[in-house]
Amino acid sequence: MVSDFPRTLCLLRQEKKISQRKVAGELGVSQALLSHYENGVREPGLSFVVRAADYYGVSADFLLGRTMARDGGAILAEDLTDSSEEKDNVLRGSAASMLSKKLLVNSTSLLYEQVGKERGLARAVSEYMSLALYKVYRLLYAMDEASSKKAFAAPQSVFSELCDAEMKKCEVQLRVLAEKRESVSPDMSLEHVQQNWPRLAPSLLSLLHGVDEKISPEIEKN
Repeated sequence: MVSDFPRTLCLLRQEKKISQRKVAGELGVSQALLSHYENGVREPGLSFVVRAADYYGVSADFLLGRTMARDGGAILAEDLTDSSEEKDNVLRGSAASMLSKKLLVNSTSLLYEQVGKERGLARAVSEYMSLALYKVYRLLYAMDEASSKKAFAAPQSVFSELCDAEMKKCEVQLRVLAEKRESVSPDMSLEHVQQNWPRLAPSLLSLLHGVDEKISPEIEKN
């Protein structure tokens, strides 16, 4: 049985604020057995998994920890919404927030234009950026004291360090690919970027300049 099952089973019950006794009765098991399932002491049969999925209105894949989408639907690229292309997409927030979002969205689009055809390179970039977004989301999620501590498998106490370790692996992959020049075809020069993506280039150049200024040693600035 998938190790996330006990955590998810317990999370769903807590979300609905239902006692173990009530859930056990409605699922046709003893409270003691349900407690064992929720604590990972015992593994249920498939019939219980199906009943529990129906009871909580989620897919078996979600219950087993195979996806964070409760309906368990497979995610296909053509089905995803690209918010940057929506006609009525309105950015809300302060002027600084709106500017930052546009810089990030445009810069990310340009980056994928450059590396999208290189499978290994695109995978490493995607994993790195996904880890960064996950880490930011978890940090914000932790600010809500009412949020469930069992919503994620990675412990709150160490998720940041785990993300950092995985990001370091991605950096190593990118450096290895960079050393194999024949496998890295994108021209990453700033001149090439400006010539080929004139609408997106200003965002990337602004983002690069801002970060470069922030991380440059003070001694080099003076």
